[in-house]
Amino acid sequence: MKRYINTLFIGLGVLLASTSCDDEFLNKTDPTVLVSDNFYQTETQLIQAVNGVYGQLRPWHLNQWQYTEFISDNTTLHFNPGNRGNGPSLEALEFWQYNPATSNITNLYNSTYGIMVNVNTSLSKLPESNASDAIKNRSEGELKMIRAYLYFHLVQHFGDVIVITEPVSSPAEAFEYNRTPVEAVYQQILSDLNDAVALLPPSYGSDDIGRVTKGAALSLLGKVHLTRKNYAEAINALTQVTSLGYALLQDYEAIFDPQNKNHQESIWDIQYQGDNQFGVGSNFIYTFAPRESVGAVIDFPGQDGGGWNTPTNEIIALYEEGDLRKEVSLKEGYTSLDGSYIAVPYINKFHHPHSIRGVTNDNWPVIRYADVLLMLAEAINEVEGPTGTALGYLNEIRDRAGLEPVNGLGKDAFREVLLNERRIELAFENHRWFDLKRTKTESELVNLLNAYGLRERANPTTSREGIPFSNNDFIFEAHEILFPIPQDQMRINSSLVQNPGY
Repeated sequence: MKRYINTLFIGLGVLLASTSCDDEFLNKTDPTVLVSDNFYQTETQLIQAVNGVYGQLRPWHLNQWQYTEFISDNTTLHFNPGNRGNGPSLEALEFWQYNPATSNITNLYNSTYGIMVNVNTSLSKLPESNASDAIKNRSEGELKMIRAYLYFHLVQHFGDVIVITEPVSSPAEAFEYNRTPVEAVYQQILSDLNDAVALLPPSYGSDDIGRVTKGAALSLLGKVHLTRKNYAEAINALTQVTSLGYALLQDYEAIFDPQNKNHQESIWDIQYQGDNQFGVGSNFIYTFAPRESVGAVIDFPGQDGGGWNTPTNEIIALYEEGDLRKEVSLKEGYTSLDGSYIAVPYINKFHHPHSIRGVTNDNWPVIRYADVLLMLAEAINEVEGPTGTALGYLNEIRDRAGLEPVNGLGKDAFREVLLNERRIELAFENHRWFDLKRTKTESELVNLLNAYGLRERANPTTSREGIPFSNNDFIFEAHEILFPIPQDQMRINSSLVQNPGY
């Protein structure tokens, strides 16, 4: 049986104190306390530090659906008329009523920079470690890949963001940083990714499955170039991925099966491990299952779901007749314990048997080979039109889904068909929001979302139980394409300038 990387979280403290001779005693470091000054010395410690960064990615990914699917036209909520406590937080994202005080946006901002602290600290300590050059190089590649990934999310969500690549030496220093323009943020991302591509191996032995690879770095590099409409560079990066041994699985359902983790289509998965109480499991189905399902969906007595990230009427209707992905990806309802059918949809991709209540074994697919093929088809179409190669990549995906190939499309029609194919193939895997932002102009995105909002208000996916929408629900404005900088950050750092519209 394969062993996956043990993502032990290492808390790396920083001692901040004055240095006068009178308080010399207070400045001495207790050798029994684990702080950055006496860690990173050995190869084992360096590996533990990098594993700690992977460990931070686990809870971070438990919440990313809020900012990438829930905010889009892919998912909504199982409305709860008896509990309106999430109105200012989660529901603010769904109904596009977020503002600088929205707590979930604050959590996104703070948690992302929280991971960055350990990334930058670990990178700064690499030269003094007694690790082998091979482990140092691998660790540098892993950390830079993860940093690029985090900054890609930050720049997509917030636009100009603070770029920090070294440990912060004092609280006062942290409060003086300015936001870096988007273009410079992307240059940092590209620099980190190019380094990662050069440093990372194409694969690992069984003890290190789950670490980022050269294929993951090239895939993200291609996505960044595609986002910036550098299509030739995207094609170059993504084409290299196709020679690294990845392949589509024949069975779409097998992609998500916890008994089949880290398979040939998996380029980078966040590793979760269920069937234990070590705090490394996932819980996606507990978040996504319908409310008041009392054990009819999650197989534990009386167990309800959160009712979040509910597939919309719109995406359900988008599936073509005979699409084999539909039953794997979602269910349109469930049979209650009393035998009645409850027409409340829920995401099914991350719904598998598990032995401990609240602890599931589902990994999260960050990048898989189908994504790479669809990105390649998109980039080729933008440069050359819908060539046979572009159509071939698209039709590989459709063939697995049991669908007829598409042919005879012009460039614009191919672009729309491809975006819909991405929406279905990668449904609920945290791609929709960034795909919309990449492929739509500002006015197109505003119009698309407001049209969706009108349809959802007229025919809600789940019952409102007599409670009307508020006047501003599902009203999307152009400034909301970017999130606001959290008000707490604005208050403690007077150098920051808020995004327009907030």
